[in-house]
Amino acid sequence: MEINTYLFFNGTCAEAFGFYEKTLGGRIVVMMTHRESPAADSVPAEWQDKIIHARLEFGNRVLMASDAPPGQFSQPQGFAVQLHVDTPAEAERLYKALSENGTIRMPMQETFFAARFGMFVDRFGTPWMVYCDPQK
Repeated sequence: MEINTYLFFNGTCAEAFGFYEKTLGGRIVVMMTHRESPAADSVPAEWQDKIIHARLEFGNRVLMASDAPPGQFSQPQGFAVQLHVDTPAEAERLYKALSENGTIRMPMQETFFAARFGMFVDRFGTPWMVYCDPQK
């Protein structure tokens, strides 16, 4: 069994996943629009080029997403996508890149439980935590 995070966007899924692919060093393996799906006839014309399903693979992890249907998007809350990295330098890099133009919830710093830890909401509205184990 696997648990994967599935994100919903307010029409910015393609842009967000392009950014995540570059920043996380991953690969988008699926990016399907409504126009390309069997459901194309049931979607308004202005929604045809929005994403019905996307899948990003990075390392041995998967992140999936779509654009929420018109009028059904709500701002994510009550969770965060957590990145657990091996080095403080990688934690700093990811935090800086992903949080740019976002909202900082906790600056990247050393804590009693981590060599580096920080929290933010990125410019697409996705909440993140970046964590690096204490150095031994």
